[in-house]
Amino acid sequence: MVLENQIDKNNLPKHIGIIMDGNGRWAQKRLKPRLFGHKAGMESLRKIIRTSSDLGINILTVYAFSTENWKRPKAEVDGLMKLLVDYFNKEIHELNKNKVKIKILGQVELLPHNVKKTVVDAMNLTNDNLGLQLNIAINYGGRDEIIMGIKQLYKDLINETTHIDTIDETLFSQYLYTKGMKDPDLIIRTSGELRTSNFLTWQSAYSELWFTDVLWPDFTHEEYYQAIWDYQKRKRKYGGLKI
Repeated sequence: MVLENQIDKNNLPKHIGIIMDGNGRWAQKRLKPRLFGHKAGMESLRKIIRTSSDLGINILTVYAFSTENWKRPKAEVDGLMKLLVDYFNKEIHELNKNKVKIKILGQVELLPHNVKKTVVDAMNLTNDNLGLQLNIAINYGGRDEIIMGIKQLYKDLINETTHIDTIDETLFSQYLYTKGMKDPDLIIRTSGELRTSNFLTWQSAYSELWFTDVLWPDFTHEEYYQAIWDYQKRKRKYGGLKI
């Protein structure tokens, strides 16, 4: 077990992404409905946000609801949307008090009206905060994000506000939801699955990946410390040679 005092505070990942997977299986193991697991997962999220803030992580991006999740049974989708609203209603004042800045990554305009209003209000309330930046990916897909960026870039080319010779990785990054943010240094996935599932597809090109069999509702700050500690032992070369 890794303790907080074992972590090098001078070598923290500045941006951590988390694929919060395993809520449904956690509930099924307890003979409970899947939404029971999603509720438990919200509690884990609350703890990890607080731990991230206490450690001094700059950006935390969590995968809450993908563009593919609409394919799930309507009752589960409706329940997840209600949980999102309940989460913000319950936690927003505490998050704001702790100077957390909230940003939603994804197609907010396509969310149900009450969910859209809730998340927009949360972003507006916390917009000037200077603490942890909490990105919540809702109705988000990495490929979808890239396609939307290409479309907007094309419009700018047509309108001659951008010239084709200026296009490079830095410029294109400005057309993504994460405009102006550092790419994730570390991406964590729970539940034993070994894939990134359309999460931060562009941004994760050189992210360090860390997988655990632990289901998201059981993911503790000790697990979080372990992921960060393992990250700190790695040598990041970005395709080059590290001397």
